Amino acid sequence: MAEATSKFTPRIFSGIQPSGGLTLGNYLGALKRFVEKQNEGIETIYCLVDLHAITVWQDPEKLRAQTREAAAGFIAAGIDPKRSILFNQSQVPGHAQLAWIFNCVARMGWMGRMTQWKDKTAGKNAEAESLGLFAYPSLMAADILLYHATHVPVGEDQKQHLELTRDIAMKFNHDYKVDFFPVTEPVIEGAATRVMSLRDGSKKMSKSDPSDASRINLTDDADTIAQKFRKAKTDPEPLPETLDGLKDRPEAKNLVNIYAALSDATPEAVIAEFGGKGFGTFKPALADLAVARLAPIAGEMKRLMADPAEIDRILGDGAARADAIASPILRQTYDIVGMIRSRV
Repeated sequence: MAEATSKFTPRIFSGIQPSGGLTLGNYLGALKRFVEKQNEGIETIYCLVDLHAITVWQDPEKLRAQTREAAAGFIAAGIDPKRSILFNQSQVPGHAQLAWIFNCVARMGWMGRMTQWKDKTAGKNAEAESLGLFAYPSLMAADILLYHATHVPVGEDQKQHLELTRDIAMKFNHDYKVDFFPVTEPVIEGAATRVMSLRDGSKKMSKSDPSDASRINLTDDADTIAQKFRKAKTDPEPLPETLDGLKDRPEAKNLVNIYAALSDATPEAVIAEFGGKGFGTFKPALADLAVARLAPIAGEMKRLMADPAEIDRILGDGAARADAIASPILRQTYDIVGMIRSRV
């Protein structure tokens, strides 16, 4: 795979759909890692991708509320709007403008091969789905390349979309004989980049699961967090002495990975500490750790959401800063493609 070339300023971009109900999966798989990247000193841009959200129908008032809640979650988790750029996608027109150009670079076959498209249309009439849902990965490429982002923290389920972003960048550069867009690198790391359900270790933790006990919501209070972990599904065996012993034990593996991620340790270190001990010992320890890490986030989210005007101000400021980076890149893209624009 080609490396992101050194001519580009190191810059991280990532986003989350404001579809409501941030979970532990969002925290460990995204927000916690976003904060870590912010603290590494590299320029970080984080986006609430509301244009992506409307690829399926959204109630307008709920979408507004969920966007504010997601922004509160970012800030409560440790994203500093002064050190990182935090905004919602629709406030920067360049996302949609560059996406159209990329729609003309990408190919139908590329989109049709996307695993998420296949998953979302499985057993359905694909022709009844929105064009936006089909072209979703092209907009994602625009989100990233509008800022010449060199690195994107992604979960395993987004790797294919980032590969498409790389393909679009390379095809654009090839077609127009330029070295304009970086070939963005994925950043996949951490013990719990994919957090599984507390009721079924074979399924991803999801806000759409009908059982609230299957997930930890970032708005859960301390008592609820503790109770959910204590009641999490496990098996009757004690934790193994080595990681290999977790191979066919999805619920145990999930809880070990969560503990590791929350404690900034490795799964090996967790097994070294708890190997041979039963879940009667391990789950209360995990519950205490989770409460210590997550309950303050819930409290801060509640405080922030009590002042929606302040959240809107933060997002507006972030959008202005994002647009200051995006607009020159979009103008150069238009020049490369051959668009006439006023120089006034």
